[in-house]
Amino acid sequence: MLFTIFYVVAILAIILHFTGHLERWGMQWVLLVLAASVFPAVLYL
Repeated sequence: MLFTIFYVVAILAIILHFTGHLERWGMQWVLLVLAASVFPAVLYL
């Protein structure tokens, strides 16, 4: 269930990034947080 929520939030963040909404709202840090949260899983695999 948490994976599903994470992926929905990540896809939404990517869509908002490419449409320019994150930059307009000053929330580019969301992408960095998502990337940092995925990094340990990538090392584990």
